[in-house]
Amino acid sequence: MDISTGTTTTTAVPTTEQFIGILRDLVGFPVGPEELDTAFDQLPGWDSVYLLKLVTSMERETGLRLPVARVLEARSLGEVLALVVVP
Repeated sequence: MDISTGTTTTTAVPTTEQFIGILRDLVGFPVGPEELDTAFDQLPGWDSVYLLKLVTSMERETGLRLPVARVLEARSLGEVLALVVVP
């Protein structure tokens, strides 16, 4: 589903473990599940370049289009993950 428009496409919604794997392996940011709810400004070494890498990696790996405005409003990795998990 294209989250920004609500249209359905072929997608792969990641599990928490897959999301962490994308962060570690594709983005290059070492993080564990206990840090998903930590505010970005409290994550040592986190910066906007990582956020850009995360968005592009998530879109490429899942086929989902992340709404950039909502990603920029996110305060933690968990909030970014919540944007791709369809209830």
